[in-house]
Amino acid sequence: MDTLTATITRRSFLYGLGALALTACGGSAKQQLESAQIPSTNKTGATTNGFAHPGLLHTQTDFERMAVKFNTEPWKSSWDLLIANSHASLNYTPAAVPVVYRGADGSNPENYSRLFNDIAAAYACALRWKISGNSAYADKAVQIMNAWSSTLTGISGTSDMNLAAGIYGYEFANAGEIMRSYSGWAAADFARFQSMMRNIFYPMNHGFLEGHLNTEITHYWSNWDLCNMASVLAIGVLCDERALFDEAITYFKSGAGNGAVAQAIYYVHPGYLGQWQETGRDQGHNTLGIALMGSLCEMAWNQGVDLYGYDNNRFLMGAEYVAKANLIESGSNYYSVPYVTYTNVDKVNQTVLSTAGQGTVRPCWALVYNHYVNRMGLAAPYTQKFTQLVQPEGGGGNYGPNSGGFDQLGYGTLTCTLDTTASRAGPTGLSAYVSAGQVILSWWGMTNASSYTVKRATNAAGPYTTLASGITDLLSYTDTGLADGEWYYVVTASTSKGESAASNVVSAITGLRLHTRLSFDESSGAVAADSSGNGHTGTLTGGTGWVAGKISNAISLDGSSGYVSLPPDIMTDVGDFSICTWVYWNAARTWDRVFDFGSGTGHYMMLTARGANGLARFAMTVNGRDGELFVDSPAALPTGAWTHIAVTLSGRTCKLYVNGTVVGSNTDMFQAPFRLQSTSQNWIGRSQNTAQPYFNGKIDDFRIYRGALNVAQVLALMNNQTI
Repeated sequence: MDTLTATITRRSFLYGLGALALTACGGSAKQQLESAQIPSTNKTGATTNGFAHPGLLHTQTDFERMAVKFNTEPWKSSWDLLIANSHASLNYTPAAVPVVYRGADGSNPENYSRLFNDIAAAYACALRWKISGNSAYADKAVQIMNAWSSTLTGISGTSDMNLAAGIYGYEFANAGEIMRSYSGWAAADFARFQSMMRNIFYPMNHGFLEGHLNTEITHYWSNWDLCNMASVLAIGVLCDERALFDEAITYFKSGAGNGAVAQAIYYVHPGYLGQWQETGRDQGHNTLGIALMGSLCEMAWNQGVDLYGYDNNRFLMGAEYVAKANLIESGSNYYSVPYVTYTNVDKVNQTVLSTAGQGTVRPCWALVYNHYVNRMGLAAPYTQKFTQLVQPEGGGGNYGPNSGGFDQLGYGTLTCTLDTTASRAGPTGLSAYVSAGQVILSWWGMTNASSYTVKRATNAAGPYTTLASGITDLLSYTDTGLADGEWYYVVTASTSKGESAASNVVSAITGLRLHTRLSFDESSGAVAADSSGNGHTGTLTGGTGWVAGKISNAISLDGSSGYVSLPPDIMTDVGDFSICTWVYWNAARTWDRVFDFGSGTGHYMMLTARGANGLARFAMTVNGRDGELFVDSPAALPTGAWTHIAVTLSGRTCKLYVNGTVVGSNTDMFQAPFRLQSTSQNWIGRSQNTAQPYFNGKIDDFRIYRGALNVAQVLALMNNQTI
């Protein structure tokens, strides 16, 4: 195979930003390399920053296991693919260039295949050395890395250059991390390699995550963020820079872009099927997300940080969904998976799962399966099926049926397969939410379970009554026909040894229950009491005062700095809900907020007296303004008069009331307050968007209920009657 002209198996969509060029943060690459400050470290072992080496995709323990197992199945079949790959040959010749181009750049043709082929060769030779002990392969890996670290000055092209910096950055850092313990790699050469990664790749990774090339945050798909996050983390470990490692971890958990885990796994369906952000685009990119996030999680895990388990194993939710959507159920028919609409700033309106590239095979599933099933003892049936389908995994080009090109390093059957299976005492991760008055349960299964039983009680201590047994797939149950009250649930598993221990206990409240009530009856001070008994006290801030109200007293908001702040996470366990209040709007302004609960301009639920279209609007989104699900009224709220407004949600039906009358509805409001997750900014009278105005007027008797009020109940509240 001609390693310089290997077929490019994945081409990114060009967003038309024009030809861009970058040479690592300004200044010549030579100056940057010479001035790089890499923390002093031994080439192996722990450093002052606490990293273990080797410690990216593979640890020393992993290599010791491979050295023992590589000649037995299933490891052997993957090893055979490795040694048959021309990239793992001592005859391989590196082809370093000063500038790598990805995306047409005027007169400079694309040449990034030189880089990804050489990375695949460096990694393959590094594996052969660590497993076989043959230092000739170590020398070959070092030769390749030295060629690039002494030649590369920049990465350029269209916006696609940021994909090159991300994908090849994390892959190259992994090859270097494996080889850092080799005594034949001169310290000066290793330092130069570190400097190349730190001063050419990292600035591009960091710059993309910070600015997204000056585009709106939802413009770039999740894989763009993920590859750059993986590169930042990998370079942090390679260069012993804790700040870089922490940067990637923080972005994974709470970053604004689509690669952060809550945006990448956009929507969680019952049974913990997590719809991936690129599901409506095509399955080639969708499966790439599993490869990239899996690598990110594994590298963090090997440094003692558990991203796999973050947010109740949210990555596994995404992996199970993507695996199921790309597996044949019977004949030529794929498994069906649920789907909700996805929309971004480019007005992409994806209403169905894309079948483009369905069945795409990538060598990424062994890593996911072996962590969740063999390390953690969790059931992952669709990930398991995909792992078995693609085994043995190849890598680094078209070598073997499951090599998957160059977007991932591959060989997971060899590098990730574990022969011990963890066990659990019982099901875990049980959760509950209320939708249309029904309680919807989901949980994680056990590797040694054959089926599951759901039980319910009226208090946490029991006794529990069996609701359903023999549940196998999906691991979800919907409890219907419930009277108003608080219900408690556990799940047990059937195993060969009998019934397992019970899962964690969860509770759910059905019917209508007062959650928060700020009567605003005070006449002084900065505290508005919550008469619901739930302690959701309001704090008056800025230009906020006390005035006569519709019922008794009210708050007055000055329209420039006044608002009321409610406690964080006030509705993170709420599904069906109602919010109602009296408002007196002094003067009409676009985007004046009645309330806005969220964590920024990407995650919020809000009511504005007048939107850009001149209408009052309630909206929820976890994907920025362009991803809003909303209900509009026929007009803006009136000014100069007290107006009663209410918003209710029951299941997917959302209604907006003005003065006791339904003025708008949306029967596909699939978001709900709990899907916003943690909300640190829950405000009456203020927007998440700092460019939008504060509410100018008065607000009285602000209420939140669990459950959806009906028309009669909304009218009763409007008439100050008890419900």
